[in-house]
Amino acid sequence: MNRRTFLAASTGAAAFSAWAAAAPLKKGLVAGMLPKSLDWTGRFKLARDVGFEEVECYTTTDEREAQEIRKASAASGLRIHSVMNQAHWKYPLSSADPAVVAESMKGMQASLHNAHLWGSATVLLVPAVVNAETSYRDAWTRSQQQIRKLIPLAQKLKVVIAVENVWNKFLLSPLEFARYVDEFKSPWVQAYFDVGNVVLFGFPQDWIRTLGKRIAKVHIKDFKFEKGRTEWTALREGQIAWPEVMKAFADIGYKGSATLEIPGGDEAYLREVNRRFDLILSGA
Repeated sequence: MNRRTFLAASTGAAAFSAWAAAAPLKKGLVAGMLPKSLDWTGRFKLARDVGFEEVECYTTTDEREAQEIRKASAASGLRIHSVMNQAHWKYPLSSADPAVVAESMKGMQASLHNAHLWGSATVLLVPAVVNAETSYRDAWTRSQQQIRKLIPLAQKLKVVIAVENVWNKFLLSPLEFARYVDEFKSPWVQAYFDVGNVVLFGFPQDWIRTLGKRIAKVHIKDFKFEKGRTEWTALREGQIAWPEVMKAFADIGYKGSATLEIPGGDEAYLREVNRRFDLILSGA
């Protein structure tokens, strides 16, 4: 490394350090990581005690439970920043069956109302599923048609519909993902980027820079693929180049939530997970 290269690298590292210090991402986890042996208040208090600031909850159609979750959030100080829609796998918006689509729309409407009740900014949506019955083209057009019907409710409730990249044989490149979001021409439809989900066929840092300001929320998990085997790993034990990922978030000025979506466990486990999460967010 010559002097010029060293200075450039040092400047980049300093810029990242300044960004990380000035605009740390908000640490979240999915509600399913918290012990079900505790009530909602106990779960949320535990999350706060071990170092998390936010939680992503699942769609809840039981009004009593929804109110219980809202009260637990207020009592613990753990913000519910997002709702993970639960109807999109069993009832995909891309289905050719009107009854299936109707159930999917009902699930999204419930999710949007949950988000409004809980003060959440987004609802995570898997927009479509490509399979033997549903072509890629049909998945694209059918899902967009239904999401457009949801935009007025999202706008009324002030909740963003954040479509996520998952292993659904759909949105297989960052260019497609960006185009899919852009075609709605609405601030109420954005991207929910999952870092771990793209490692099998891409590089997260490339996706982040391509999606840019379209990213509303982020899921964090680690992954490796070797000798023909795929494996979800503990944080920082997979193939993801976390310093590069965090540099990419710095490059696009992302300052939002970063939510762990990994297996749950007890307090000791969650503290260790939080320690590793801190290392990732610091650019280590």
